[in-house]
Amino acid sequence: MVDKKKLKLVLCWHMHQPEYRDLQTGEYKLPWTYLHVIKDYVDMAAHLEAAPQAKAVVNFAPILLEQIEDYAKQVSSYLHDGISITDPLLAALVEPSIPADPEARLKLIKDCMRANRERQINRYPAFKKLVEMAEWLEHHYESLNYVNSQFISDILVWYHLAWIGETVKLADIRIKRLIEKGAGYTLHERLEILEIIGEQLANVILRYKVLARKGQIELSVTPYAHPIMPLLLDLNSTHEAMPHAPLPELDAYPGGEERVRWHLEKGVQTFKRFFGFKPKGCWPSEGSISEQTLRILDDVGFDWAASGGSVAHNSLNLIEDPEKPSIHHPFKLQNTDIACFFRDDGLSDLIGFEYSKWHADDAVSDLIHHLENIAKHEPGDTVVSIIMDGENAWEYFPANGYYFLSALYKRLSSHPEIELTTFSECLKNKVDVKPLPRLVAGSWVYGTFSTWIGDSDKNRGWDMLGDAKWAFDKVISTGRLTDDQVLKAELQLAVCEGSDWFWWFGDYNPGEAVSNFEKQFRLNLTNLYRLLGEEPPAYLSMSFTQGSGAPAMGGAMRPGIEHI
Repeated sequence: MVDKKKLKLVLCWHMHQPEYRDLQTGEYKLPWTYLHVIKDYVDMAAHLEAAPQAKAVVNFAPILLEQIEDYAKQVSSYLHDGISITDPLLAALVEPSIPADPEARLKLIKDCMRANRERQINRYPAFKKLVEMAEWLEHHYESLNYVNSQFISDILVWYHLAWIGETVKLADIRIKRLIEKGAGYTLHERLEILEIIGEQLANVILRYKVLARKGQIELSVTPYAHPIMPLLLDLNSTHEAMPHAPLPELDAYPGGEERVRWHLEKGVQTFKRFFGFKPKGCWPSEGSISEQTLRILDDVGFDWAASGGSVAHNSLNLIEDPEKPSIHHPFKLQNTDIACFFRDDGLSDLIGFEYSKWHADDAVSDLIHHLENIAKHEPGDTVVSIIMDGENAWEYFPANGYYFLSALYKRLSSHPEIELTTFSECLKNKVDVKPLPRLVAGSWVYGTFSTWIGDSDKNRGWDMLGDAKWAFDKVISTGRLTDDQVLKAELQLAVCEGSDWFWWFGDYNPGEAVSNFEKQFRLNLTNLYRLLGEEPPAYLSMSFTQGSGAPAMGGAMRPGIEHI
């Protein structure tokens, strides 16, 4: 039995990337899936393997699992049979010759600069020098003709070395040797890096499977393509936390409930294919929940879900009793059996936005001090949930968070008053589940849906998606598509419904990221119309949103509390 006096702490890491492939050609439009595998997902597994007493929840988005599998197959097919890789950056790493076209050269060089300046580039003097030369080339376009293949080879090698996880750098003698060499990399050495990348891609899912089998981690799932379920169910749920937000012209997303159930069913099916069992828990995409969403998750058979602390505060504020319960408990919405845990936004944001600037030991001491305070002031069955991206924070830490995460697991797993646990273990050990009379719909970001709806560009995205869904429903109802065509159209529609496109539209985001994601959204919708045998609307050939800012952490992360 669990010692009732200990504070229960759940560390939940959410591994998620959207579908970066053009599903019609198989080409990857952005390289973030394989780069985060080799940097973050392998490091996170290694930290858990190194601390057998530690526990965590690891959540996987199903379309991420499928992309990891695809990359692993592609690298293996290239190394064994010479079959081309469909990710342009990964293919360029092992391309014997450099592009003749100056535009193509410049794009390749710029792609190799997309890394954290302080932690990934400046850390290595040889890489820093190459990037400074690349910046000069950006302003002296005519000089691109004089760029030789060695420069391109070296910047490609350094880019991938910078993205390799710290635990791999420390353990793999091949990587150590390549870092020490510094320049003049050969094709043979570039192939060696591809081989190392292939090993990480091929083994990463198995490593999490083994950790789950040992009982060290609980694996959970997100709906298949990461849609914002409350908005698919009811666009007006936006107004529960943002009463005055403008909404799209679209009154309601057509057939929203059917689509939510499709994403959940397909998500569980995909998860089972990779891990061999049905998950007990669901981290709803972006922690987005509403009363209707929780009822459907309950109906589908999940034991638990989780969301942001601000959602809990907004909901608890509706209770008139001055003795409101703390958010450090699971709750059950009335007439449901599913437990909902709420993220401690303050502690999660400290890891995401502050501790990267601290010495690792001081940061871990500070976190433990906060947890001890909670234990002191909240007696009884206290469950603190720290829920975070498994990828985006670490590039801001020295050594990809190596020292912080090592110290975190080591010190927490041996702490006399804190017990690392999982959401399912909390429920199994009968922690106190509080009643929740009502729930205010929202997400982990500010407790609202403002990241995905409510400004003109995001609303325009919803109207475009709504148009495509009407076309989908119309064509499906005619029965003119074959079963195979229906299947392809359903998958394409699912990708269009993903949350990530809306995250980047308009808003306070960097221009290049906005452009990349809105282009892919328009491509996804265009592909859907073509699969349906319909002419894509002319507006899909025109850009409809631009970025206008330089947010903290490049915009890939947001704090859970708006004033930070």
